[in-house]
Amino acid sequence: MPATPSAAAEHFTGSTAVGEHRLSRGLTEVTLTDGRVVVVKHCDDPGAARAEAAGLRWLAAADAVRVPAVHGHDGTWLVTDRVAEGRASAAGAERFGRDLAALHAAGAPAFGAPPPDGPAEAYIGLAPMRNAPGDTWPEWFAEQRVLPYVRQAVDGGTLRADEARTVERVCALLPGLAGPAEPPARLHGDLWNGNVLWDGDGAAWLIDPAAHGGHRESDLAMLDLFGAPHLDRILAGYQDAAPLADGWRERIRLHQLFPLLVHTVLFGRAYAAQAVAAARSQLT
Repeated sequence: MPATPSAAAEHFTGSTAVGEHRLSRGLTEVTLTDGRVVVVKHCDDPGAARAEAAGLRWLAAADAVRVPAVHGHDGTWLVTDRVAEGRASAAGAERFGRDLAALHAAGAPAFGAPPPDGPAEAYIGLAPMRNAPGDTWPEWFAEQRVLPYVRQAVDGGTLRADEARTVERVCALLPGLAGPAEPPARLHGDLWNGNVLWDGDGAAWLIDPAAHGGHRESDLAMLDLFGAPHLDRILAGYQDAAPLADGWRERIRLHQLFPLLVHTVLFGRAYAAQAVAAARSQLT
């Protein structure tokens, strides 16, 4: 098994490494002798590399959004192409909205379905995330995406029992809050601004997926939660390609419950307040 980022890059690309540049903890750019630059990620959990590689390949298979090619992975390393970063453009954002609609339309076998060859026990960021298929979105979203993190947050002392009951009440009402039924969409699953890169032409690329079958409004709600360049143009492109069901704006905070609760588990009390506020917005 390779012992360094350069060794991993050489192992999975077949080219010789000539330089390294550390981007962050566990993430390194490696320059190859043929001029290519790849990104090498160190994964503490063997399942994390497998899940991310499977997710990237599943997104790429839709032939809709740009994603970096996967060169290979093992229990420790994941090697992908580097995206040469530029700046977002309004035209690129609108195209990204259309491409995201096409990705979602590629579909998934079920809500909660993992990518082909992806593990059921996956991750969203640093938090474990289980991909267990469900029959209907409201039931699946409550049981597999909201309530597990409510329990973890209560056990960890970052969510009070009365606040947990507010979120649980929303879960009980989900069938009436979820809007019209839709088929499972092929989701990126962790679509915050940091996982959308813009290349030198202003085109969007997706990295670090927590890919699974879900509701398409969840990806859009994640973009809204943390902001994105030209978000209005992204949404315009999306609506032009695949109009959302009436009431989708009112459901944004419903879909944000999942990432807010994940952040509550990972980062503490400030996100708990936001999660509870999002839940209360659905009860008024």
